[in-house]
Amino acid sequence: MDRILVTEKISAEGLEALKKDTVEVDVRLDLDKERLQQVISEYDALVVRSATKVTADIIAAGSRLRVIGRAGSGVDNIDVEAATQRGIIVVNAPASNNVAVAELTIGLMLSLARMIPQAHLSLQNGEWKRNQFMGWEVRDKTLGLVGLGRIGSEVARRARGLQMQVLAYDPIVSFDRASQLGVECVTLDDLLSRSDIISLHVPLVDETRNMFHKEVLARMKPGASIINASRGGIVNEADLLAAIESGHLAGAALDVYSKEPPVDRQVFGHPRILTTPHLGASTVEAQALTGTDVAEGVLVALEGGTPRYAVNAPFVAPEAWGVLQPYIGLGQQMGTLCRQLIQSPIGSYEITYLGELAEVDILPVRLAVLQGILTGTADQRITPVNAPLIARERGVAVVEHSDPQIEGYTGMLILRAMTASGIREFRGTILRGEPHVVQADGYWVMFVASGKLLFTYHNDRPGLIGRVGTILGAADVNISAMYVGRQAPRKRAMMVLALDDTISAEALERIRAEPDIEQAYTVTLS
Repeated sequence: MDRILVTEKISAEGLEALKKDTVEVDVRLDLDKERLQQVISEYDALVVRSATKVTADIIAAGSRLRVIGRAGSGVDNIDVEAATQRGIIVVNAPASNNVAVAELTIGLMLSLARMIPQAHLSLQNGEWKRNQFMGWEVRDKTLGLVGLGRIGSEVARRARGLQMQVLAYDPIVSFDRASQLGVECVTLDDLLSRSDIISLHVPLVDETRNMFHKEVLARMKPGASIINASRGGIVNEADLLAAIESGHLAGAALDVYSKEPPVDRQVFGHPRILTTPHLGASTVEAQALTGTDVAEGVLVALEGGTPRYAVNAPFVAPEAWGVLQPYIGLGQQMGTLCRQLIQSPIGSYEITYLGELAEVDILPVRLAVLQGILTGTADQRITPVNAPLIARERGVAVVEHSDPQIEGYTGMLILRAMTASGIREFRGTILRGEPHVVQADGYWVMFVASGKLLFTYHNDRPGLIGRVGTILGAADVNISAMYVGRQAPRKRAMMVLALDDTISAEALERIRAEPDIEQAYTVTLS
């Protein structure tokens, strides 16, 4: 009989779902790290929430462990790599709070529109000041969603029911998926300029940290409002406060903060900023679903199946590993590069495997490409196990081709993104054991696919490269390598700079403001 250890409180429904004839469930809420490490060898499965730290030492001590369940979405408290190396499946419950967060978002939006909290407080104080609480209707207003994943999609459905026009910035979501939801896919700039209310539904990763800083907030429609019920740190709270006090923005509603509980009284005490104490998942239904979802995953894993919300990577046959290993890394990096460089909606992707790649099972490479494309677009950790599921949910369409014939290289991976404005193509290969991009967005450049990179699309003019270098030097950003590709002399060109340091938002804006610079992007390839 399989034994399951539960070290933190989960819902009664979750516990009940675990109790099958084939398993024995022990609930031990009193275990510290040392005691857990002593007893874990007696169990086949471990179920935790966020407080229990499942370290490599604990995983190594779990000689019987086959699955670790996290009752919630994040797995930061679990050493996933250590679990994967020992063949232990890690499962979580990323979809359990979708409706709860979506409904809170709608509630915050209506509260902004009708000043419900302020009116309630005024009446509680014995006042009757109806003329001070003139609101506005959400009907026929434009809601801009930054992120159209599970929660963003739920918000879109509810907003459409309120007769709102819904825009979405999410380059990963296909046109067909957006059309099914009645949503128009747009660029971020278009969303900022057209939306009366903007709601954020993206995870907190390096790309989204401080995403809504003063320059971005300044591009929002005058008089608009912003809602953040996703993750603290996506909105720069000081810049938001300044935008509201200047009159550029009408207000904001925050359920999450860069530091929790928040300490800046100016933000959570401001009359035009509605605040709630991170209530997104705080519903009876969401907590019950969290328990039952993780219970389902744990039981499926114990029965030898693949859980719906498995987090870690699939098995790769040893005989294929020698060829596949470098291309798996290349595929993930190329997917990441494509996602970070293309800011417009993508209809579908095409992957072509050439040379030695066409002669092995390319499933791990395809999953790695999907992982790169999707990472940072959902709250849960994206791995080769759950990437296909997330891709299907987002309507990501992928077409594949193989050809063992290739000239000049042993193997090559080609990734094409089909956008409304045309095909965006990226090519990569393995040179001296390292993943290299040899073509980026149609420009023939060759660089190692790792580290911090600055991409510029510009008109090829004398002195431009020097001006960019001067800005980076003034910002104390060191350039380690430079690559340039162009269509023809003094025509459109691309420059790729490998950087030793992180470029600030201010320095990047100064580069973008330079004459002949069409666009500049920072990309991080880990």
